[in-house]
Parts: sequence; C-alpha cells; structure tokens
Amino acid sequence: MEEKIKNLIKEALEELSIEDVDFAVEHPENLKNGDYSTNVAMICWKKFETIKSKPSRMEVADVIGGKIQNKSKFFEIKASEPGFINFYLKKDFFQKSIFEIVNDENYGKNDILSGKKVMIEYTQPNPFKPFHIGHLMSNTIGESISRLVEFSGAKTVRANYQGDIGLHVGKAIWGLLQKGKPNESLSISEQAKYIGECYSFASNEYETNEKIKEEIDAINIKVYEKSDEKINELYEWGRKITLDAFEIIYKTLGTKFDYYFFESEMAPIGEKIVKENTGKVFEESDGAIVFKAEKYDPKLHTRVFITKNGLPTYETKEIGLALTKYEKENPDISITVTATEQGEYMKVVRKAIENINQSIASRMKHITHGMMRFATGKMSSRKGNIITGESLILNIKNLILEKIKERDFTESEKTMISEVVGVGALKYSILKQSIGADIIYDFEKSISFEGDSGPYIQYSYARAKSILKKANEENIFTNSINYENIKAKYGEEGFPKDVTEIEKMLYLFPEVVKRTVEEFEPHHIVTYLIEISRAFNTFYGNTQILNKEDPTSEYKIALTNAFSVILKNGLWLLGIKIVEKM
Repeated sequence: MEEKIKNLIKEALEELSIEDVDFAVEHPENLKNGDYSTNVAMICWKKFETIKSKPSRMEVADVIGGKIQNKSKFFEIKASEPGFINFYLKKDFFQKSIFEIVNDENYGKNDILSGKKVMIEYTQPNPFKPFHIGHLMSNTIGESISRLVEFSGAKTVRANYQGDIGLHVGKAIWGLLQKGKPNESLSISEQAKYIGECYSFASNEYETNEKIKEEIDAINIKVYEKSDEKINELYEWGRKITLDAFEIIYKTLGTKFDYYFFESEMAPIGEKIVKENTGKVFEESDGAIVFKAEKYDPKLHTRVFITKNGLPTYETKEIGLALTKYEKENPDISITVTATEQGEYMKVVRKAIENINQSIASRMKHITHGMMRFATGKMSSRKGNIITGESLILNIKNLILEKIKERDFTESEKTMISEVVGVGALKYSILKQSIGADIIYDFEKSISFEGDSGPYIQYSYARAKSILKKANEENIFTNSINYENIKAKYGEEGFPKDVTEIEKMLYLFPEVVKRTVEEFEPHHIVTYLIEISRAFNTFYGNTQILNKEDPTSEYKIALTNAFSVILKNGLWLLGIKIVEKM
C-alpha cells in the first residue's frame, strides 16, 4: 500500500506539472492522523502558482489530496496542519486484505532483487576447534539474510568458509599426539569435542612453555608442507571428524550450503595474487610482504599478507577467497557475515582488493554482529572455558523438555518440539535486536511461552492452527470462502463492526519485509511478528471465534488463517521452524 500511495502521489504531481519532488510516505505515530501520511504538500508548495500567487501549505495539501482521492477508493484523505496529507484506509480494505493473504501462501514476497545473484558467506567454523557461539550467531544472521534476499527475487548462493590450516591446527594435532585419538565408539560429536579439548590443552601449553611452542610451530609448518606422514594422517582424520560434526549442527539449524571454501585451497590462490601485485599494491618490509592501507585511507592501517617465513596470512587467504567467489559465481552482491572484531581487518582486505580489482570490491558487503555474553562474560575456545554452540542448543532443548514433560505428547513429539522450539528460542534472541549489538543471553526469558520470545510466537502459530483445525472439523470454514461469498451470504452482518488492531497490522507484512531486505536488518521482522502475535492473542482472548450461530465467525476464522500465513512466512524468513501443536 505504501508503494501504491507513492505512485498515486507521483501521478497527481504529473497532472499538476510538478517534477523532481523528494517526499516521504510514513505511518503516523498517532493513528488519529491516519494509516499513512505524506509531507509532499509542504515539500512542493512553493511550486504552486495555479491556485493563487502565494498558496498556503494547507491549500496545496487540499489540491494534491483531491487529485489522489479521485484515483482510489481504498482510503479517505484529510489534510492536517501544517500541510500533511493523511490517508485513512477504509474498513473494507482491511477486510479484503485478509482474503488476499489467505489466498497467497507467498504473501510478502517482492521482486526488488529480481535478476540479481547474491552470495552470502556465513558461519565459518574452523575444523579442529569447537563450533562456538560466534559461529551460531553468524549462522543465524546469515541464514536469515539468505532467506530474505531469496524472498525478494534474488538467486541466492550460500557459502561457508572454513579455516582448515593455521596455528590452531598445529595446536590440535600436538594435543592429539600427546593424548592420542579418542575411542572410536564415541559419536562424531563426542569425538569432535575431544579434538576441541586437545586444542584447548595445547593452546595453554603454547603460551606457557617455550619448548612446546617450538614443537607446535614446527607441526604447523609440516601441515602446510604435508611432509610428515603421521601428521598428515592425524590431519585428514581430525578434519573429517570436525567437518562431519559441523554438518550435524547445520542440519539442526536448518542450513544447507552451496559452497564450502577452505583456507588450504584459498592460500595458494591468494599468495599468487599478492606476489603478482607486490611492487604495485603490496610491498616488502623486513622480509615480509605487507599492504599499507593508510596510504589510501588514514583511518586504516598496515597488515602483513605474507610473513617473513613465507607463510600466507588470513588476509592473503581472504584475497584468494574474494576472487574465487567471483570466478565461480560472479555475484552482483557478495555478503560476508562475521563478528564485529573482524571489521577493521576486513576493511584493509577490501581496500587491497579495491586496488587489484575495483569491480569486485564495489560489490562486496561486510555485515558484522556483536558477541553473545553470559554472566561470566566473553568466552574463549583457546582457554577451553566455553559454552559451545552445540552445548547451548542442547541446554535450551533440555529446558524446553522440562517445560513440556507433563503435556500430552508422545516421546518423539516431545523430542521434536523441544528441538524446534529450543533452536527457535535461540535464533529469536539473536535476531531480535539490531545486528552489531552484543547480546546478554537470558535462558529463562528466551524459553518463555509468554512475552518477548521465539516460543511465544511459535505457540501463537500453534494456537491459530488449532482453531483452524476445529473450524474444519465443525465445517464452519473452508478455503473457498472469500470476501464476496461472505458479503453475499450475510451482507454487512458477516463482518465485525469495528476494525481490530490485528486487521490493521497484517497487511503491513510486505512493507516490513521490504524494509528488512533494504537494510539487511532481520530485527524488523522479529518486532513485527511479536507485535502481531500479541494483537492476535488479544483478539483471541476477547473474541469467540468458533460459533456457527454468529454470522461473523467465518470472517474471524479467515482472519485467523491470514495470521497463520504471515506468521509461517515471517518465521521462515528468520530461519525458525513452526510446530502445529505445543
């Protein structure tokens, strides 16, 4: 509707021979001022010479408003001081929009990215290390953004970049050499956890024992060179175990990647590019190859791309990754989702790429997220004092199981519900605030079936589906019912006299989706879903929906159905699964 109003205003201005006006259409804070309001009359009032020599803003508002009113029957228009044009949507608009939603299972989709290819790189866990909470945050945000751009018409390509070489690998292998492999009877996840413990053990030793530090550094070089048979065997085994364990987590989170990129593959590509551009973009310094980004931007700094020992750094691997992405898919937009702490480092990398290939750099977008914190503060996989992403999911799942243990579900239903609701609770907590902010995670609030939580929205959906199931069982409502049917059958008696808050909110979903995509900020959808869930539950609490004797019952059931459609689509965009009963 916002776009329709903008187009109607433009048509009215064309009729008045007025061009190049930058106006706004917004929802007024006070609903007494309409469902929409525009400042167009105040922006262009000086251009009006046809009314009289010096027209007032209110006179201009009346003229433009009159032109628009003649073009649409969906709303009534009123001008208000000092020259706003306010749009009041009519009752039948809200009623008809309910059936528009019911008859469109993809309600909310748009085409603003139609014809575009968008690659989103996210999650980025490193083999030989635990899947920590930062990976969980990156996965949640990246998956939601992937679905949003897909819902907006783009061809979406999901990518995961994983560090399968580097000092952390040397540490984990040293730890395995000391402790030995885990028992093969353990599950994949348990074996991966053991590898993570070996890594943490070695990290502590690396910092406190110079001899062990030298041993680990030597192993790290041998991993690059692939020069030691025993180390090669441990490397291949540990890499496979941890990658298989990650796949189990991805399945739980509902993510499937199109590409897996690895540092071991990107390192030689990036190294070749850096060396080819040394003397042009990069320069030698004390035996290393560096990029002095401050030459191009005083806010940036120098970073090493190839060490004096001849080893490529993370920065060089990022160069190889960026160019490989464009070789394989040539996306119109390449989005990378990482923690905020990588922001400055990525700015330097992008500036280097800009000097190598401006076209690629111009299509890169970096989205950074904050940290998830608990009462004990930030946690480190190096020290081992962590709650991993996997253990966090398990903890929440067990808390949900405890909450529903007395409910009339089979054991398999309880297991399914606890996982779906648990993961939903976690994703909701991550996505409910603007990306970039740190999160203080509250276990109890996150799993509440009431209030600002994922389970509350999932429960609202299950409630709506339960009503629809009963309506079908009692033969009160079928999907063939529409506005015209009800109007023909009952006349005005088939519709409630007053428009409810939920009716005024449901039709807004496409606008919320569009804004979310334009800003890459899923929290807009989270806020909208919690608001319509509250509005629906208020409606449910104040209304008898199922009543064969009530001529408005069919409409109320249609409204309930429309609510369920939007909740299902909205939750899908957040990467949160639905359940039919809770």
